[in-house]
Amino acid sequence: MWETRFATPDYVFGTEPAAALRDHARLLVSGQRALAVADGEGRNSVFMAQQGVQVTAADYAPSALAKAQALAKARGVTVDFQQADLLAEWPEAWRGAFHLVVGIFIQFTGPADRAAMFAQMADCLRPGGVLFLHGYRPEQLAYGTGGPRAVENLYTEDMLRAGFPGWQVDLCRAYDREIQEGTGHCGMSALIDFIAHKPA
Repeated sequence: MWETRFATPDYVFGTEPAAALRDHARLLVSGQRALAVADGEGRNSVFMAQQGVQVTAADYAPSALAKAQALAKARGVTVDFQQADLLAEWPEAWRGAFHLVVGIFIQFTGPADRAAMFAQMADCLRPGGVLFLHGYRPEQLAYGTGGPRAVENLYTEDMLRAGFPGWQVDLCRAYDREIQEGTGHCGMSALIDFIAHKPA
């Protein structure tokens, strides 16, 4: 499905980073290592690299990765793009390797696969590292301006907090905002941001 969706000359979600990533740009520390999970066409990982972060960006769709590489080249930055099936095995080399793990609109999984993916993301962080998740809440279904149609794929504050027990939660905020991110995310949206530190 994703390969078909991305197999177009246009950037489905645009070439600018998610507004939430700009909001929390303080997380992007020059010289640190970051993993961008299911990064698609590269808009977020390229922005992270522009801030001096050493970024690995993973996605499954070759067409998305090709556009991501073109975007990085156009913006004059280097990103380590990796084709990976994030519902299967994650590279062992990622375990404990990153200061920051970012998942922006990665709501393509139901509860069981999501729990496994969250566990993998946690494993990729160094002790004391930061996780940043940004996505849609169930109220998004009424807006219909992007995201999955399955309510079980959407985030709530309680679900995100429960997904990372014992972590220091710095931010868990639900809000509505008008976003313009290509044709994929366009209009008033029900959003949530979650930032937490992995226990040292």
